[in-house]
Amino acid sequence: MSGRKVGGILIVLFVVLLIAALVDGGEQPLRPTEQAIELPEAAR
Repeated sequence: MSGRKVGGILIVLFVVLLIAALVDGGEQPLRPTEQAIELPEAAR
């Protein structure tokens, strides 16, 4: 494969990945990470 052909394939692959990232958004809703913990008597 010539360098020009490999470069073209890489550019097309990059554009496809970019479009997939834009469509997916990549964001997930935030979930709280709350958890009950027991405090020592001195800290209460």
